[in-house]
Amino acid sequence: MEPTGGQPVGKTSARSDPSAENPTVKKTLFLNPPSYEGFDGGAGSRYQARREIRSFWYPTWLAQPAACVPGSKLVDAPPDDLTVDDVLAIAERGFELCVIHTSTPSSENDLNVARAIKQRVPEMTIGMVGAHVAVLPDLALRQGEGVLDFVARKEFDFTIRDVAEGMPFAEIAGISYRTEEGRIVHNPERPIIEDMDSLPTVLDVYKRDLTIENYAIGYLKHPYLSLYTGRGCPARCTFCLWPQTIGGHTYRTRSPEVVAEEMRLARRYFPQVKEFFFDDDTFTADRRRAEEIARRLGPLGIEWSCNSRANVPYETLKIMKENGLRLLLVGFESGNERILRGIKKGVTLERARRFMKDCHRLGIKVHGTFILGLPGETRETIRETMEFAREIDPWSIQVSLAAAYPGTEFYEQAVENGWLIPEGDLVTVDGIQDFPIRYPHLSRREIYDALEKFYMDFYLRPKPIFRMIGEMLVDSHQRRRRLQEAREFFTFLAQRKRTASAERTPVGA
Repeated sequence: MEPTGGQPVGKTSARSDPSAENPTVKKTLFLNPPSYEGFDGGAGSRYQARREIRSFWYPTWLAQPAACVPGSKLVDAPPDDLTVDDVLAIAERGFELCVIHTSTPSSENDLNVARAIKQRVPEMTIGMVGAHVAVLPDLALRQGEGVLDFVARKEFDFTIRDVAEGMPFAEIAGISYRTEEGRIVHNPERPIIEDMDSLPTVLDVYKRDLTIENYAIGYLKHPYLSLYTGRGCPARCTFCLWPQTIGGHTYRTRSPEVVAEEMRLARRYFPQVKEFFFDDDTFTADRRRAEEIARRLGPLGIEWSCNSRANVPYETLKIMKENGLRLLLVGFESGNERILRGIKKGVTLERARRFMKDCHRLGIKVHGTFILGLPGETRETIRETMEFAREIDPWSIQVSLAAAYPGTEFYEQAVENGWLIPEGDLVTVDGIQDFPIRYPHLSRREIYDALEKFYMDFYLRPKPIFRMIGEMLVDSHQRRRRLQEAREFFTFLAQRKRTASAERTPVGA
């Protein structure tokens, strides 16, 4: 077990500047850079594009190493509406090390921010973390020559701690860096963290550096708070980025008693929070643990939600519901069995139907996510997925376009079959998700346009309309929120249409 370098869960430091007692620790800035309007750049998000409504996830992947480095500061620029000039002004406040979280869609933008910081503070050491640089460290360092001093691969919490403590780059496992002679070196991988309880809580960083009210997700109550109780996912979905690049396929968890202690602290720190969300890849992967955590959360009187697969048995769902569970975020992906087998989803349509019947019976809300454009997609499979969504009738949905991220099996499949458009981008210049894949049997434009049709087909039905009206009638806060979201949603759809025609590689080309 590695030492944390931070405070145990439930305890805070009385020192205003912990680094004062350890002057060898570099004053460290953790940065989620300014980006597109309404786009968080992927610091804590699974959906690395501008959303249909303005939404922001917590930068948990940055907050965790920040908790390991005494005296650090986390700046999450997008939800705070910070500009590059704002960030530069912060960087000039004596910071010696800057750690930037990046993603494939935002990498060029993030590198430009890093370049601006380097010009303003040339002596600062700058590194990048995230799935993009974990998979493509050579490319990142070549593109960032003269700007990036290192990139940290895979899990980077203790890697960044070692950098902050001044350990020579040659001795730090898990980094890639450029030597003084200009040679790129890849150090051995750092072993994954087995003892998740050894990581300090992120809550002290949240309390110190974040404005909780600035974070909002349409299907979660506001204000909400999100954190991880474990990493890794045993599922093998070919398109899913995080298990294949950073977290791995072994679900490594905090113990139920530590989770409960952390939630007691969260409730004390943030009494305004109306809902807590566990953002583990699949919180229900260890069902006995999920049940034990639920039983410990029940007496706390908190309302909570989590990520789940559509295969949780009724008995487990019942225990979670009786102990504060409100909503499950579930990836259904497709309504076609052949496509589900092709992406190695591991859950059949029949099992998903039974799961949804159990959720409806227990009164558990479900936010269902679906993907258009997965391998094998046809006009018929799109129709089947839309029909399936109406049949199982989740409380709300998100529809995405299939994204082939480097490091995933889906990306390798797309390269091997010649589906990727070389000049295409995952995200357009204004942050709208694009579809840089060309199948021989179905045009890009049909898949792109099907997303809007999917939303309209699902939501313009009596059931969802009456659900939303009922919610708005009993809660004035929700009424204002839903009306604002409706405006943002239709503005988003209009922007998608304009983008489809204006892009340098127009959708459908």
